[in-house]
Amino acid sequence: MTQDHAQTPRDWERPGAHPVAPGIFRIPLPMPHDGLKAVNVYAIVSGPGVVLIDGGWAIAEAEQQLAASLALLGFGLEHITDVLVTHAHRDHYTLAVIIGRRWGARVSIGAAERASITELTGRTEWEPPRQVAMLRQAGAGQLAEVMLAAETPFDNSVWAPPDRWLDDGSVITLPDQRELGVLHTPGHTRGHVVFLDQEQGVLFAGDHVLPHITPSIGFEQIPPRLPLADYLTSLALLRRLPDARLLPAHGPVGHHVHERVDELLEHHAQRLEAAMKPLAHDAITAFDVAGQLTWTRRHRALHELDPVNQALATLETAAHLDVLAERGHIRRQENSDGLIRYAS
Repeated sequence: MTQDHAQTPRDWERPGAHPVAPGIFRIPLPMPHDGLKAVNVYAIVSGPGVVLIDGGWAIAEAEQQLAASLALLGFGLEHITDVLVTHAHRDHYTLAVIIGRRWGARVSIGAAERASITELTGRTEWEPPRQVAMLRQAGAGQLAEVMLAAETPFDNSVWAPPDRWLDDGSVITLPDQRELGVLHTPGHTRGHVVFLDQEQGVLFAGDHVLPHITPSIGFEQIPPRLPLADYLTSLALLRRLPDARLLPAHGPVGHHVHERVDELLEHHAQRLEAAMKPLAHDAITAFDVAGQLTWTRRHRALHELDPVNQALATLETAAHLDVLAERGHIRRQENSDGLIRYAS
């Protein structure tokens, strides 16, 4: 075990069971074919067993690394009593399903993820992600084809309904009487939840608040109409609560929630303003607008990003433009050529 102190971006991916608060350990698990490299699973030692926050991606390497990390704490996979999952993305949910199936752990997730999980568990074959059609509507047909080609075959064996659906505002009491509050924070997905340990002053934030990047918005099986509006409302909710130490699903521990929420709110306010400027003349697509903005902290042009991040940038731009249209600042036009264009 090593204590989580100041970390470089690469340090946080280092395997192990890293203490972050009394009885709470951060366990990074690998992610295949993903720029984020790792996902943080948090192990809470509670009574004779362990409760996990998020489960990881259902690959053998992640399961082996989880077992090795728990062994550092004197536990095995059979000692996991519960897996509390923040949202229904495969790097958070699918290994939880396997752990529940093999070792009897109870798996819980937010109730608003029911629609996505129902679709995934009922699917029998691969289908194009909805984001492919969304990219085509956004004028990014080539990126849609790249995303289509990059998709791996669908495996519904790692998807199953949870044992328990979690309601917003409910309180989970762990075996050692530690209490975790459940807060519904839609945006990244419609059913995303965070877990608040008020006694320890920590927030298990999943992908809702990340320390160094802005999470993708509405990238899920059944995207809502205005995922960015949901996300901004959820950020404002956390800002009204007492501050807490941020325990993110990706990246190092060290920030506090209010500080990072303020940065995210300011970022999106700036992006909303910037997204309006290219609309001064002709009606254009979200892909056109994204090409006139800069991306990442290094202010890169869209074409400088890899195709996957170009696709994410285009969808994020569309989400901002849809919010502006909903607020009446711009007009959204669905055209006969299948493209959605925006005009001031």
